[in-house]
Amino acid sequence: MTLRDKVAIAGIGSTPYYKRGQSVPQTMVEMAGKATLAAFDDAGLSLDELDGFALYCGPSVDPAAMATQLGIPDIGFAASVTGGGGGSAGSLGLGAAAIVSGQADVVVSLVTLQQTAHRLGGTSSGPREVPVGRGGEGGGEAGVSPDLAFTGPAGIIAPGHNFAMIANRHMYEYGTTREHFAEICIAQRDNAIRRPTSLMRTPLTMDDYFAARMICEPMCLFDCCLESDGAAAVVMVSAERARDLKQPAVLISGATGGGRGDHASLHTYFQMPAESFASAGNRSVARRVYEMAGVGPSDIDVALLYDHFSPMVLMQLEDYGFCPVGEGGPFVADGHIRWPDGSLPVNTHGGHLSEGYLLGMTHVLEAVEQLRGTAINQVKDAGVALVTGGPSAIPMSAAILRRDS
Repeated sequence: MTLRDKVAIAGIGSTPYYKRGQSVPQTMVEMAGKATLAAFDDAGLSLDELDGFALYCGPSVDPAAMATQLGIPDIGFAASVTGGGGGSAGSLGLGAAAIVSGQADVVVSLVTLQQTAHRLGGTSSGPREVPVGRGGEGGGEAGVSPDLAFTGPAGIIAPGHNFAMIANRHMYEYGTTREHFAEICIAQRDNAIRRPTSLMRTPLTMDDYFAARMICEPMCLFDCCLESDGAAAVVMVSAERARDLKQPAVLISGATGGGRGDHASLHTYFQMPAESFASAGNRSVARRVYEMAGVGPSDIDVALLYDHFSPMVLMQLEDYGFCPVGEGGPFVADGHIRWPDGSLPVNTHGGHLSEGYLLGMTHVLEAVEQLRGTAINQVKDAGVALVTGGPSAIPMSAAILRRDS
């Protein structure tokens, strides 16, 4: 059974995006509820029709808490993609599968992020709350995993360290330069400046980029995503029903999540094959999503590429076939990813680097706006959009969305 074009995104919604910690005193459930209500209002649906959750990024949303707080009468489907932001695009496939299989009629996928949140950690003396951050805790009282025991002595304890290693390898293999990474950061900042939702709205120049402090060589401050709070949600229904609702239907032509097992170590101990070491690890995901949707790279009008670190945008351009392997640097240097004149506008909302970091869901929202024709940085005649999740450990994911004809 194929999912192609059988399910549509009918509504989108979000909270404002906050700088890290500034969403307090709101709770994570409160922000998730606000985003969900906004998405249902956008779709013209009643909240009591919600009967399914297709989630990602672990414990960021609790269906039980949502059902209680929002008064949802009955949930027929609640499931989550494993992993973190790598599953963002894949959650659309999970929701589509629930609808096509008859397990639910109205499904929401959402994420909420509050980086001052605490989680319960266990110690020998009993439970305690410990702060959650993205930098890596290095084991702490919970002990050290075998992976961290291997990489930690080399100082590789946080995501930026891992992806800096891959960026260095790409530079060594293909002659990629920091100027190429800077072009991605500057292009996305230019897109973000025009959007009132963006956290970063001041211009970024090449001089600014090279004056920024180094975080993990070769990546400086501007190569790394923002740390922000907020929530975002999308509502999915059958394509037939979506055509009778408030907004133009945006069809889910393909959505997949996974990745090659021999590339899963990109987030730990770097035992990837030599031919794909300096990559985003998305080549198998790209092949699969193109096959599902029945399209290829030349059919994509706008690409929303997961951008936790700028070098991974460059490598995804290669993995998804927009340029040959090793030529991502010249591709961006030639202005191809720029809006409005580039051949493939990328992250027209500013992305994680400049609009806000919500683990990939803002990219889905931007894709929907582009295909509705309502985006602030609108790509002319946009009919097909690619959205990606990751690069990360498995799953990495991708979705291809299409304007309903």
